[in-house]
Amino acid sequence: MLNLSIAPCTLAIFGASGDLALRKLMPALYRLELDSLLHADTRILALAREDVGSASVHLALIEERLRQQVSAQEWKPDVWEGFCRRLEFLSFDFTRAEGYRTLAERAAGDHPLVAYFATPASVYGAICQHLVDAGVGERTRVVLEKPIGRDLESSRAINDEVARHFPENRIYRIDHYLGKETVQNLIALRFANSLFETQWNQNHISHVEITVAEKVGIEGRWGYFDQAGQLRDMVQNHLLQLLCLIAMDPPSDLVADSIRDEKVKVLKALEPIAMEHLATRVVRGQYGAGYSEGKAVPGYLEELNANEGSGTETFVALRVDIRNWRWAGVPFYLRTGKRMPQKLSQIIIHFKEPPHYIFAPEQRPFLSNRLIIRLQPDEGISLQVMTKDQGLGKGMQLRTVPLKLNFSETFHTERVPDAYERLLLEVMQGNQNLFVRRDEVEHAWKWCDQLSAGWERFGERPRPYAAGSWGPGAAVALIARDGRSWYDDL
Repeated sequence: MLNLSIAPCTLAIFGASGDLALRKLMPALYRLELDSLLHADTRILALAREDVGSASVHLALIEERLRQQVSAQEWKPDVWEGFCRRLEFLSFDFTRAEGYRTLAERAAGDHPLVAYFATPASVYGAICQHLVDAGVGERTRVVLEKPIGRDLESSRAINDEVARHFPENRIYRIDHYLGKETVQNLIALRFANSLFETQWNQNHISHVEITVAEKVGIEGRWGYFDQAGQLRDMVQNHLLQLLCLIAMDPPSDLVADSIRDEKVKVLKALEPIAMEHLATRVVRGQYGAGYSEGKAVPGYLEELNANEGSGTETFVALRVDIRNWRWAGVPFYLRTGKRMPQKLSQIIIHFKEPPHYIFAPEQRPFLSNRLIIRLQPDEGISLQVMTKDQGLGKGMQLRTVPLKLNFSETFHTERVPDAYERLLLEVMQGNQNLFVRRDEVEHAWKWCDQLSAGWERFGERPRPYAAGSWGPGAAVALIARDGRSWYDDL
């Protein structure tokens, strides 16, 4: 049954024949169709820079990729037929005005036009200009994919171009991590449960770990990735956004700008990493040859079309400190890398030990509570608590027991919705809560740029690590200097 509160719109996907559109956007839209979450009058304009043939060729390509992404249970011929009826195809050069007249004709009507830029950021400004010149600017929302620039200066230039044509309340900057179910639950977990919020500070939390690990290498994206690296590709957006949601103070309400204001306060409070601490608080790595799932895989410099002299990092670990009352003295340890042993995104809150210890000395290293927030795979939350082991003759032997909340099992759902499903639905509804404001992007770039500048000044190459490992040994030393270790129950 269609939810009548869902408003209609015209969704124009610029770059509809690209990998992002075929791998993420089209499957997300198909699943929204499957769940009856698209208004009957919503239309999808698939816009490509290169003409790949007739509409039937486009449809065949989309169907082929959809069948790779959705399960057999999700594939419904009648749903696919309904989805096809929404689709229209148009090929033109996004930098030239001619094609936009046809686009304006296809998007005629009173419904909002959502322009999704699945393109390089270098053409964002041109697309915005042509949309306005074609007379559809007043009812258009623009969706910007990351990366928005490669540093603060280039990010400002791109945002300035877009802002010349669209106000901030119609600009939606995507960080797909913000659409994940577990990330959304961080707000509810923290601020709807006094059990956690009263403990969410430096009096009760020892340290925080954020890990975003990828099993894959660069997946044929050498041209892009070698210019970006793991710091720009992952830390500047995904990891810092997760850190903000964990560290921010309670917003006054759930309005988009109230949440964003609190995130910006965290970004402003990030302590810069001084040059003299760069070697001990930050680790860069680059994967070499190794094994993944029992198969030999090449090193970064051996990938297809690789530059054998590249000094681009594929792994980053760092200690981050926040200069405010809530988090004074609580380090945040972040790590992210490619060719890790498994695909994993999780946040671990380590609580402090009780102030008075009464159990056997040999058990002391295990006496702490941890809150584990798993973003992928198997989205859910686990709270590790200490209990007495059961059985006669065991005395007061302690053991760690998890209290688990697995989303798919608890809510009896066959699957957890993909982040892009939620984000597309939100932008169609005109809700900016899950999108990133300009000042957030710029404060994140400013903090990351100081790291890039330090690396460039010292000219230090990334440390090697074997594919299939958890990164360079220096990443272990980084956290060990503080008498801690990475959570190893992975």
